[in-house]
Amino acid sequence: MKRNGEREPYDANKINLAIEHAAAGLDENITWVTQIASELELTLFDGITTQQLDEAVIQVALQNVKDDPAFDIVAARLLLKIIYKRVLGDYASGTDGDNAELVELHARHFRGYIERGVSETLLDSRFTGLFDLDRLAGHLDPSRDELLKYIGVVTLNNRYGIKARNGDSLEVPQYFWMRIAMGLSLNETDPTSHAIAFYHKMSKLEYLAAGSTLVNAGTAYPQLSNCFVMEMQDDIEHIAKSVRDVMWLTKGTGGIGLSVTKLRSQGSPIRSNNTTSTGPIPFMHTIDSVLRAVSRGGKKFGALCFYMENWHLDFPEFLDLRQNSGDPYRRTRTANTAVWTSDEFMKRVQNDQDWYLFDPLEVADLNELYGKAFSERYAEYAVMAEAGELRMFKKISARAQFKDILMSLQTTSHPWLTWKDTINNRALNNNTGAIHLSNLCTEITLPQDRDNVSVCNLASINLSRHLVDGERANGLEMDWARLEESARQAVRQLDNLIDITVSSVPEADFSNQQNRAIGLGVMGFTDVVERLGFSYESEEAYALIDEIMEHVSYAAIDESADLAQERGAYPNFEGSRWSQGLVPYDSIALAEADRGIPITVDRTIRLDWDRLREKVKGGMRNATLMAIAPTASIGLVAGTTPGFDPQFSQIFSRSTSSGKFLEVNRNLVEALQERGLWEETRESILRSQGDIQGIAAIPDEIKAAFKTSFQLSPHAFIEVAARAQKWIDQAISRNMYLETRDIGDMMDIYAAAWEKGVKTTYYLHMKPRHQAEQSTVKVNKSEEISGGRKGFASVGAGVPPAVVAEPAAAPAPVAPARRGFGFGGLTGGDKR
Repeated sequence: MKRNGEREPYDANKINLAIEHAAAGLDENITWVTQIASELELTLFDGITTQQLDEAVIQVALQNVKDDPAFDIVAARLLLKIIYKRVLGDYASGTDGDNAELVELHARHFRGYIERGVSETLLDSRFTGLFDLDRLAGHLDPSRDELLKYIGVVTLNNRYGIKARNGDSLEVPQYFWMRIAMGLSLNETDPTSHAIAFYHKMSKLEYLAAGSTLVNAGTAYPQLSNCFVMEMQDDIEHIAKSVRDVMWLTKGTGGIGLSVTKLRSQGSPIRSNNTTSTGPIPFMHTIDSVLRAVSRGGKKFGALCFYMENWHLDFPEFLDLRQNSGDPYRRTRTANTAVWTSDEFMKRVQNDQDWYLFDPLEVADLNELYGKAFSERYAEYAVMAEAGELRMFKKISARAQFKDILMSLQTTSHPWLTWKDTINNRALNNNTGAIHLSNLCTEITLPQDRDNVSVCNLASINLSRHLVDGERANGLEMDWARLEESARQAVRQLDNLIDITVSSVPEADFSNQQNRAIGLGVMGFTDVVERLGFSYESEEAYALIDEIMEHVSYAAIDESADLAQERGAYPNFEGSRWSQGLVPYDSIALAEADRGIPITVDRTIRLDWDRLREKVKGGMRNATLMAIAPTASIGLVAGTTPGFDPQFSQIFSRSTSSGKFLEVNRNLVEALQERGLWEETRESILRSQGDIQGIAAIPDEIKAAFKTSFQLSPHAFIEVAARAQKWIDQAISRNMYLETRDIGDMMDIYAAAWEKGVKTTYYLHMKPRHQAEQSTVKVNKSEEISGGRKGFASVGAGVPPAVVAEPAAAPAPVAPARRGFGFGGLTGGDKR
C-alpha cells in the first residue's frame, strides 16, 4: 500500500536495490543484502504499507547488529533515506558515494525550509534578512550524515528536529546543524561566515551544543541556556516566587539546581502568625509536583535537584525524600537530591567526632561561610548549643550520618555527594558571593543569591573525532591543533549564546549578562582509551585525560581572554581570582592550604601557563569556562561514550525516550576482527551477556582495555576525575559504579574523592544482585527455523530487537588499604 493509498505488487528487486545501496562500501554487502531480504520476506503480509515496509527493513537490519555492528550502518542509511524523501522528495542516487543529486537537493530546498519555518513562526524571523542563504546552502554536506549511528539519527530526528505546524518533517540532519549554527551567530558582525564555521565543526561531530541549545537554537523561542541554579530564601514570598521560576524554567527545557538550606526547620517559630514552620520538605514536595505538571505535553517531566547542607535540622528527613515507603506527601518522585558537605564534616568523620544539626533560623550565617571560616563558626555554634543558648539542635555521630548518607545513596542513588569547601576554595569567580549548591547534574558551580539565578551554557567536545592516524598507541594519536580549534570555536559560540538566549526569569538574565558563565566539556574519553588500547584504570589513561584537559583548558581560557580584548571583560571580572592572574591549576594549592590536608593529585604541567596567567589579568570574557556534563543524550548523537563514563557493557539494550536500541561495542568488535577472533568468540560473548573476562580465547590485553563499569576499580573513576579537575574551573558530573555493598568500602571511596580534590559526584550505580535471565544467544538463526531460512519470523514489523540482559561482571580490583577512614566497625550488618 503506497503512501497515496494506491496498491501495487511487492517488488523484491526494488527492496534489494535499496538494501544494496545502504550496504555499499561495507564488507560482505552482497551477503547482507541476501540475509536482510530473506528475513524481510518473513514479515510481509498482504496490504503492508510503504511505511511499514520501510520500518520492517530497518528492524531486520537492527536485529542482526549483534552479529556485526556494521548492520547499524545499514539501518542508519535506510532511515536517512526515509527522512530525505520526506523532506526533499524522491531521488535516485543512493549512499554509494554518488551523492551529487542529494547535495543538489539539499541546496535547492534549503531556502524554502528557512522561509517556511519563518512564515510559520517556528524559526527566528531574522534568518531571512541576516544570512546569505545561498552561500549557506552551498556548504551543506550530506555525506557527513554517514557519521551518525542509527540511534543518533533517531535521537536527532525525534528529540531535536523541528516539524511544521501540520506535522510535516522540515529538517534533514544537515539542515538541523545549519539551523543551530545560524541561531548561534545572530549577534556576529558577519553572521554568515561564523555560521559556516560553527556548522562545519558541529556537522563533523567535533563538538556539540548541549540539549536545550539543540532544541531551541534558531527557533522563535531561543531559550538556549542549559543550567539554572537557584537558592530559596526563608520567606513566603520568595518561596512562592521560586515555585513560579521553576515552572517557567521547566517550560523552557532548562535543568535546575535549587538549594533549600536557608529554609527554617520543622517546628521553628513563625512570628508573623505565632505558629511554627512545617520545614522545607512540604515545599519540596510541591515543587516536585510542579515538575510533573509542566511536563512538555506529558513527554518529559521537568528536571531539578534539591540541595541541602547536612547540618540542617531536617536533614534526616531530606535523606528519606527518595525512599519508596513513607508519607507520600513528604517524598519526591521526580526531583533529585544532593548533599552539600563541608571539610569540617569530613574531618569529623575521619576523627569520629560529634556532628551538630541546627535550625537555619538560629545559625543564618553558616550558609554563607565556607572553609576555615565555616569551621570556626560551626564550632562556636556547637559550644552555644551545649551551653543551652540555642533553642533547637541535635547532636549525632558524624560517622553515623555519613553512613546514613551512603546507605541512602546505595538504596536510592540519592543524595549525590558534593563538597562545598572544595568548590568555593577552588572557584576563580569568588568575588560575587558564596556558592551554595551545584546544578541538576553536579557540574556547575556558580554563586547565587536573591538577585541572581545563576546560569550556565554548555557544549562538549567529542574527543573521538580528534583521534587521528599517528605514532602513538595502536597507530593513533590526538590531533592537538584540531582540539585547540574546537575549544576556541566552542567558546566563541557559547559566548554568542549568552547575548541571544532569553528566559522568563529576570534574575537569570541578569546573572547571565553579569557573569557570562559557560561550561565547555568533553565526551568520548572511554571511546578514545579503548581505541588506543589502554585500560581505563591505567596510568596511561590517567596521563591521557590529564594532557587532554590541560590542552582544552588552555585553549578555552586563551580564547576567552582574546574575546575580552575584542568584546570586553565580563562585568564582575574585577576582584576575581582571574584578575589576580590565577588559573584553575592554582586553585589546588588554595584549597589545600585552607583545609590543612594535602590534596593528593599529580601536579604535572606541560604548557606555558605563566604566559596565560599574565594574559588573564587583562580581562576574561567569561566568569567560568569549563564543566564536564553527563552528555547522555548528545553522546548518542555524537556516537560516542558519554562524558568520562566507562562502558556499561559490551552488549546491552539501551532504553531512551526515542525507543529501545541494541548497543554493541564497535571498538571491541574491531579489536577482535583485527586479530581474527570475532567469529570465534562472538557466540561466547553473547552467551556471557557481553562479559569477555572469562573467555579464554580473548587475549589479556583486550580484556584489560575492555573492562566494563562494574569490573573497574571505583578508584579509577576518582583518579580520572581528579586529574581532569586540575584544569577545570567548575566541576565534573562523575558517575560512580560499585560492585561492593560494604559501607566501609563506600566511605573510603568517597573520602578518597574528597582527598583528591574532586568537587562533586553524580549518580551511584550499584551492581545488581541477581542476573536477569538470558532470553537466547542465537536469535532467529537459520537452524532454529524450519527449512533453514534465516529468521525474523518471530519479530513483527516495527518490533525492537531482542533485549540482551545486563552483563555479568568480574570482581572489581581490590581497593587500596583504608587510610585513616577506618570504618571496619561499621561494616558488620551493613552489607545489602
